Amino acid sequence: MDPSPQAMLKEMLRIRRFEERCAEAYSAGFIRGFLHLYIGEEAVAVGAMHALRPEDAVVSTYREHGHALARGMDMGAIMAEMYGKATGCSHGRGGSMHLFDASRRFYGGYAIVAGGIPVAVGLALADQLLGRTNVTACFFGDGAVAEGEFHEAMNLAALWKLPVLFLCENNLYAMGTGLERHQAQTDLHHKTRGYGVASEVVDGMNVEAVFAATRRAVDVVRLGEPFFLEARTYRFRAHSTADPELYRTKDEVEAWKAKDPIGTLSAWLKLEEGLTEADLRRMETEIQEEIAAAVAFAEASPLESTQELLRHVVAAPQLQEALP
Repeated sequence: MDPSPQAMLKEMLRIRRFEERCAEAYSAGFIRGFLHLYIGEEAVAVGAMHALRPEDAVVSTYREHGHALARGMDMGAIMAEMYGKATGCSHGRGGSMHLFDASRRFYGGYAIVAGGIPVAVGLALADQLLGRTNVTACFFGDGAVAEGEFHEAMNLAALWKLPVLFLCENNLYAMGTGLERHQAQTDLHHKTRGYGVASEVVDGMNVEAVFAATRRAVDVVRLGEPFFLEARTYRFRAHSTADPELYRTKDEVEAWKAKDPIGTLSAWLKLEEGLTEADLRRMETEIQEEIAAAVAFAEASPLESTQELLRHVVAAPQLQEALP
């Protein structure tokens, strides 16, 4: 069954409010390290995830909170991971950039640009060898297209006819470098022609368009052909909390905010389907209650004990002997 526009609106609002709360927690010192917010790009995660099945695999980037929430990961486990707590989805060892949930077939969260793309190809190869009809959806930004891993992975996926959906979230900036400064071909979906991989471009600020385009792409992938989908979107916040954001103008940001996927869908629902302010307030209340519960869970959760620090770590014997 296709998701209703109102359900997708609530999912996008849920991601937006979660990210805003994470920004507050970072400023207060509860979340440390790097923090890459997904605000503005919510339509891509929500639209794409609805076109996937539970048995499909998902590989993401360091800007993966929205993907994780849209995939159905527990908000409390995600927030606890952001806080570095033992109850986090990666037991507090990964933090913001390394969310993981094997039960949801959500395989990261990768801090290295394009680092998840070869992993996605490996997961797709495993499904193919096991005779499964699963799809592996791999999310990455426009900056990843300039990396060698992207081209190596695309070549192997095409050569072996692997069931991979390459989903590029083109937000026009690779960190602080504009698309036209790092790509000779700025229509990124054209890059797959050399590998014989079909592609499409979609308005990444329109959740229903993303859903429809992803479903078309997934239908191709399930038949045994990789596919490249370029979703043109925009992040409203800086690249990360450490970014002074000197590479784009406020006017540009405001122009893109006029295309806010939450605002445009809300306006359409009010006009066409009778969405009321009371409906929106009800959504907001439910979302804020869920976020408050997730924060309370994270704050009450313990840090990993020192006795557990060497678990899952490969170290030289002399290093292990030196530690208490």
